[in-house]
Amino acid sequence: MHEINIIPSARKDLDCLDKKVFIQIKNKIISLASNPRPFGSLKLTVEEGYRMRSGNYRILYRIDDKNKMIYVYRVKHRKESYR
Repeated sequence: MHEINIIPSARKDLDCLDKKVFIQIKNKIISLASNPRPFGSLKLTVEEGYRMRSGNYRILYRIDDKNKMIYVYRVKHRKESYR
C-alpha cells in the first residue's frame, strides 16, 4: 500500500474544481494507494511521472517505490495539462 502526498500545486488545482468533478478525481487519487499503475495510466515521456485520465481531467503523479509514496503534482483539464 502506497501513501499519497498531494503537492501544493495539485491542491490548488483541486480547490478550483466543481464538487462533482472533485469527488470523481478524489476517488481516482485514493485508488492509486492500492494500485499506483492502474490500467490506462501512461508513463510520461517528456518528464518523469505518470498520467491518469479522469473524464476530461488528467492527474499527473510520480511514484517513489522505495519509500512507498505517490506524489500528485498536477490535476488539470486535458487542454491545459501538458503546458
